[in-house]
Amino acid sequence: MTAATRLAYALPAAPLAALGLPLYAVVPTYYTETLGLPLAAVGLTLLLVRVFDAVCDPIIGLLADRYRPRFGRRRFFFVLSLPVAAIAALALYAPPAGATVVWLGLWGCLLSLGFTLALVPYSAWGAELVSDYAGRTSLAAQREATTLVGTLIAIVLPFAIGLDPAGGISGLAVLGIAVAISLPVIGAFTLWKVPEPSDHTAAILVWRKGLGYLAANRPFVRLLSAYLMNGLANGIPATLFLYFVSARLGMPEARGPLLFIYFLAGIAGVPLAAFAARRAGKHRAWCLAMIAACLVFATAPLLPPGAIYSFGLICVLTGLMLGFDLSLPPAMQADVIDEDTANSGEQRSGLYFAAWGLATKASLAVAAGLVFPTLALFGFDAAKGAENAPAALTALGVIYAWVPIALKLGAVALMWNFPLDEAKHRELRHRIESR
Repeated sequence: MTAATRLAYALPAAPLAALGLPLYAVVPTYYTETLGLPLAAVGLTLLLVRVFDAVCDPIIGLLADRYRPRFGRRRFFFVLSLPVAAIAALALYAPPAGATVVWLGLWGCLLSLGFTLALVPYSAWGAELVSDYAGRTSLAAQREATTLVGTLIAIVLPFAIGLDPAGGISGLAVLGIAVAISLPVIGAFTLWKVPEPSDHTAAILVWRKGLGYLAANRPFVRLLSAYLMNGLANGIPATLFLYFVSARLGMPEARGPLLFIYFLAGIAGVPLAAFAARRAGKHRAWCLAMIAACLVFATAPLLPPGAIYSFGLICVLTGLMLGFDLSLPPAMQADVIDEDTANSGEQRSGLYFAAWGLATKASLAVAAGLVFPTLALFGFDAAKGAENAPAALTALGVIYAWVPIALKLGAVALMWNFPLDEAKHRELRHRIESR
């Protein structure tokens, strides 16, 4: 694959990033602080959105594998997603003044549908474009670096312009407009420049037999379990970041700059992850990054109010480790799909990435659906300028940092001796390509 083709493939990751993190890191803050909706109601609504999303993932994954139009099974569903995601982003990020949780739930579901329609075939597309162990790391790294660039833009726009729409348009609404324009344009360019990948399917499995092969794919089950735990470990602080900085550290004006620093460090962490993977292997490099993130993050609840430089350092160091979280697991996911293709005879990347996406969204759903009601039990008030009791702020700090550490250590335990290395993967590719 040429460098130009890799770049053309990676470009849609930037606008797609504005459909992921902002939904759980910025939208709850906007709908609770600016629109004044109850914290627990917003958390429950976002949980229901993810339940709907959970139903969509396997359906879209199955269709993306089985439906084979002349346009290409990966390209067809990707192009179908573009108008759905663009319109939903505009409606959700630029709500009317009297918007309720019904508006949040309706457009949140449509945004999730568009995101899944795009992400499942897009991820499978990338996994099938490159077949070698190291090449997949490079492609995943370029895509995730582009994702982080898009995430930076998605964070900067709302906070640089401001979340309060009084006297003009809110920064979140500007983000919605930017996504509605850029996603269809960039997506069309990618469809023009990137070919449909080869299909190595030798046999079509019935649904029940296919599930049996999926359940028997032990590297996949192990990787998915670790990814779910680490995803929840990342989803909790992502959901609570804005509240932690404004309420616990007392620095609401620093929320945007700190998020920017965090994701900027994440971009720097992507090439570092690729380098570490070449030296230690993908799974060991990921484990070492998770351990390092735990050591750094353990200090966050101990910081006093106003500790902007100390927390800024935490953001830089954990941001570097984010580059590992984003680039290495997807590269390993492409490898475990080859385990299934070699054994079952059917190339089912769509179904596997649907399960992968389901784990990602489940972790965010649990984060949003549990942490907000839990904080409400401790009396935490998310309203702008609210005074919170010490017990509520302590609960915020513990849930924000120490609960995720326990989850990350569980993921490390699962992945430290992961069995699918470069030599094993080379054998799998030989079996697939010689068939």
